[in-house]
Parts: sequence; structure tokens; C-alpha cells
Amino acid sequence: MHLNHMWNQLHTRRWITLITIKDVAQLAGVSKATVSRVLNNSGYVNEATRQKVEVVMKEHQYIPSASAVSLSRQETSTIGVLVPEIDNMFYGDMLHGITEVADQKELSLIFFDTQDNGEKEARALRTLSQQRVRGLILAPAVDYSNDAMASNLRKQLNALNIPLVIVDRDSDNMPWDGVFYENYQSSYQAAIELYKAGNRRLGVITGDLKLKIGRDRLEGFRQGVLDCGLNLREEDIFEGDFLTPRAYELSKAMFHSGDWPQAIYTSNNSTSLGFLKATHECGIEIGRDIAVIGNDRIAILDMLGIPFSCVYRDNHEMGRVALRMLLERIENPDRPRNIYMIPYSVQLSGSERITK
Repeated sequence: MHLNHMWNQLHTRRWITLITIKDVAQLAGVSKATVSRVLNNSGYVNEATRQKVEVVMKEHQYIPSASAVSLSRQETSTIGVLVPEIDNMFYGDMLHGITEVADQKELSLIFFDTQDNGEKEARALRTLSQQRVRGLILAPAVDYSNDAMASNLRKQLNALNIPLVIVDRDSDNMPWDGVFYENYQSSYQAAIELYKAGNRRLGVITGDLKLKIGRDRLEGFRQGVLDCGLNLREEDIFEGDFLTPRAYELSKAMFHSGDWPQAIYTSNNSTSLGFLKATHECGIEIGRDIAVIGNDRIAILDMLGIPFSCVYRDNHEMGRVALRMLLERIENPDRPRNIYMIPYSVQLSGSERITK
């Protein structure tokens, strides 16, 4: 009787089939990484998704393995951030925006300064592959419009196999999510504002023309000049590199020549600082000898009461949007590509006109 009783129990018992984290993810319609974050209560998961995963685990009596839990804890809370110029005020502001959202979501960040060097960028990406980061925010060190260079970057990023958002430096044919600035439009507007202020000979200190953003800012300014019925003379185009030393050298040479435009457009904050240093050393007075409008706001000038007109973006918001977009990509890896354009604003402080 005892054996018969056991046999009956075997036939009437409800068998429980053990399922894996992959099974839970498929049943809930999410990624394995999302299930791991729910298990460990780490990283970002919206409440509706969390509840859906928990229902699946409860219904199927899912028991996570210790190895799955420990692996998840290693890789779900850290975000990599690569920028090309850590000492540039713009990138500093952007990092503050990224950090603000990371703190809200209890995420860790690991930063790399690639110093506009493609080899350093490649080394940083290899290091990130060993850090098991959950996602990456990348401001490219070089222009990847070149097909061969773009192909090489794709290989590196595909090897990482993590969600990715490109910021600031757009290139042709990039397939990833991106947060960019209205480079062409803001530069176009700079030309319009200089013309409206009464200037008729306009010049520009460009950014790095090997970068798409440098070319976009030059072409936007050039088109603005043309639409004002003026011509942008070749001798009034001073080719810079977005860095202060080069802008300083170009501005100093321009002033020493004795022949310069009525008004100049400086292509970013570092360029503006180089220009301002040269005006100070050469005894040039803005508003008397030359007018200027820059791209990027320089907060320290506002604090010092130095008038400096500019077209600018909200750098903090650019960082905040970038990390939020990355978290959305982590949560929904198969969603369509998303591009967000940070709009420009105009701040006129008087430096855009000459008053004699």
C-alpha cells in the first residue's frame, strides 16, 4: 500500500518546471538586463515594467541563481562617458547634467577624456569593455564621416555590445541615438544679429573644419551673411580648431595686420576666450574697434559684468537628455533610432555692435 500511495502521489503532483532568466525575459517581453535590475533592485526600471517582470517570476516560481545575481550587480549600475575635452567648459556643464540624472537613478559613472585623439578613444573603449558598463555616452574624438574610420568605430562599439548615445559631435551615417545642437542654425543667426547691429564686413574664426560641427557652423554663418546681401571674404575666414591658443594666435595676427572685419563670429567658447585675450593684449576695444558674437555662453563673463553677445544652448540639459535617452534605450533596446536637437537661444549684451 505504501508503494501504491507514492505512485498515486507522483501522478497527481503538480510538477514545477525550472525556468531561466532568459525565459523570464521572453515571457515578460523585456531584456535579460531588465530582469536582472528587477532582481537586484538596481539601475533604472519603470514601475509598470517592474511589476510585469515580478508577476512572471511569481507565476512561474522563478528562483535566480547566485551567479546571475552577482553578474548583474557587476554590470547594471555603471555608465561610461567619453568626452574629447574635459577642460572645455561646455563638456564640464554637460557632465553636470549627466551626473544630475545619474544621482537621481542611483547610477555610477566612469569618465574618460580622449583629448581629441582617436587612439585614446579606442583605448578607452577597450577599457570600458572590461568594466562591464551598462551603457555609453560618447562625444567622438574625431570626425567619423570617413567610411573607413566609421567602419572601424562601428566594429569597436559592436564589440562592446551595449546601448549607446552620441552627443554633440554628429557625423554622417551614424546609426546610434544622438543628442545634438543646432550648429548650422545658431551660426546662421549669429550672422543675422551682426548684420542687424549695423555691421557690413563680417568675419569668422572657425572651429575644426575636420569635424562636421566645425563645417556646419562655418556654412551656417556663411549662408547668413549671403542672405543679408553680403559676401564673406576668404581673407575674413580664419581657420581655427575650437581651441583657445589657435584662436588667440589668429586674432593677434589679424589685429597686427591693421585690416580686420567690423565684426567677428567666434565659433565656440574656447575660441571666444582666445579672441578676448588677443583684444586685451593688442589694446583693441570691443564696441569701439570691433564687434563680436560668439557661439556658447561663457558664464564667468556674466559674473564679471563683461558684455559678450552669444548664441548658446543649455549644456546641462544636453547632458540630462543624453542619459535619459540612454536609459530608454537600455529599457527598450529594439525601439527606433532617436535624435534630439538642443535648440539655441540668443543673448545680446551689446558686444555685437560698434558705437562710436
